[in-house]
Amino acid sequence: MIVVGGGLGGLGVAFSLTRQGHSVRVLESAPAFGEVGAGIQLAPNCTRILDDYGLLEEARRLGVVPDSMVMRDAVDGAELTRLDLRDLEKRYGYPYLVIHRSDLHGLLLRACERVGVELITDAQVTSYENTDGGARVTLASGATHEACVVIAADGLHSIARKLLVDDEPVSSAYVAYRGTVPAALPWVESVDLGEVAVYVGPACHFVHYGLRGGELLNQVAVFESPKALAGQEDWGTPDELDAAFAKTCGFVRDGLPFMWRDKWWRMFDRDPIMNWVHGRISLLGDSAHPPLQYIAQGAIMAIEDGWVLGEHVARSRAADGTTDWDTALAAYQAVRPEHCRRVLTTSRKWGELWHLDGVPREQRNALLRARDTYDYSFVDWLYGPTALTPEQEPPMFTPIPLSSPDAEARMPVVEGSAA
Repeated sequence: MIVVGGGLGGLGVAFSLTRQGHSVRVLESAPAFGEVGAGIQLAPNCTRILDDYGLLEEARRLGVVPDSMVMRDAVDGAELTRLDLRDLEKRYGYPYLVIHRSDLHGLLLRACERVGVELITDAQVTSYENTDGGARVTLASGATHEACVVIAADGLHSIARKLLVDDEPVSSAYVAYRGTVPAALPWVESVDLGEVAVYVGPACHFVHYGLRGGELLNQVAVFESPKALAGQEDWGTPDELDAAFAKTCGFVRDGLPFMWRDKWWRMFDRDPIMNWVHGRISLLGDSAHPPLQYIAQGAIMAIEDGWVLGEHVARSRAADGTTDWDTALAAYQAVRPEHCRRVLTTSRKWGELWHLDGVPREQRNALLRARDTYDYSFVDWLYGPTALTPEQEPPMFTPIPLSSPDAEARMPVVEGSAA
């Protein structure tokens, strides 16, 4: 089978399907496999999968298992609420882990190499089509690749998505700056590297946590761009960064000089779609459900997609060892889109809540201060344990009725960040 895209989702599904006995070829458009960015947060619904893959201990060695997650007001620096991440691990059975994005990508790449995934670079896919009993992709070079199934993990600007819907990415008008700071610098000595902290402010927020065993401090600064709201093309520039955080507390302002100022990430998502499968071509990850980053589930959802597809492929194997791909893809299609729709729309709502001003900000702060540290009612749907047996679909992948009373209004209280 063919996977288009060598990011976290593409490598994850390649590993998942290879361990089910299938030969997998990954086509990556770049000249080398790699990831850009800095830190990434992995909640228990992802570390559970890494454990099933036999990769969790390596991820622990490369990352940091923080003690707590804390939300503070960006204006006055006051604590609003916190989550005990050690207790969270006891509840869900798996840790909350933070790791450098390139380290996670490298971990998955090495895993794919060990199991024999065919990894091809400089392979830019320009079109997809179904064939009799399979699918074909065409490269910019004119070469073609055919397989029984093609998984399109081709990101926010997916070409394969056009087979299913005529839509475009949706701009949030927010932009993210990132930066990593060596822990040896004097300024970092005042920072607790054992916590994931988010400072929420009017139209902006600031995140920090430790990476690589506490050797680095990861920082993310996110703000709404007035230039974007005005329809200007040159938006998210460093002058806007400084202006957006001018009225925040001293700690946040002190972190801004350490941000990378030559690169920034404009924040887009797409409206949810409920059909990801077109014949033997299926979407996965951001091609299907690119979210805003506020509950830190984008990469996790892509890794979940690959794991769930692998489990359904295993269930669709006949006695002679062949796979009923139509049944496997139908099962994947039945359980993933609604869960990811909920994550995507919750992420949007959570971003609105973080960035309130005036009286709404004061009301939000009062509600957050009243939250019990050990209240998990808002994240059980997201982090809850999985019962993967043929008789019972895993709860976190079971479709939730659109009329469910606990839909988007029940948002996570602290979890996640635009990181």
